Amino acid sequence: MQIAVTFRHMETSNPLKTYLEEKVSRVKKYIDEPIDAQAVMSVEKKIRHRVEVTLVAKGITIKGSEETSDMYAAIDAVVDKIERQLKRYKDKIKRHKPSVGRERQISKSVLSAESVDEGAVEPLIVRTNSFFVKPMSVEEAVMQMDLLHKDFLVFTDDRSAEINVVYRRKDGHYGLIEPRN
Repeated sequence: MQIAVTFRHMETSNPLKTYLEEKVSRVKKYIDEPIDAQAVMSVEKKIRHRVEVTLVAKGITIKGSEETSDMYAAIDAVVDKIERQLKRYKDKIKRHKPSVGRERQISKSVLSAESVDEGAVEPLIVRTNSFFVKPMSVEEAVMQMDLLHKDFLVFTDDRSAEINVVYRRKDGHYGLIEPRN
């Protein structure tokens, strides 16, 4: 596990860095390595001690932040928060039955903005990716979208085998786009 620690508006502290590294290393039991972690510790107005931690491992990105009056308490709280998220994620993955043979190959294309702006008839495709997407439930898609901190996720519904889109609404709730037959 690689952990990068940044100190903002405070002196660099090796005991704090060591404490954070020990606490963050607890999450190794929930996700497979390699894990990259970035932590930012900051102090605002000498009373707000804030810790932000971002973990990236095998396609999963998890973020957490906490703010207290004590830096050690903030570290404990943010690691507990990330641990709870990982437990919930791991439990949902365990409960989910894999759908062997129902994966779909998805192709993603990126269009050149310049050709669209100029009013060209045919937009230019500048990049195409193909990858397999496993079917998942709506709840799992929402969880995956939250873990990735994305605003939308395209997925294959495990019940209907249709491609659906789940997205985050401005009011904080979620929306679901389903195709009609």
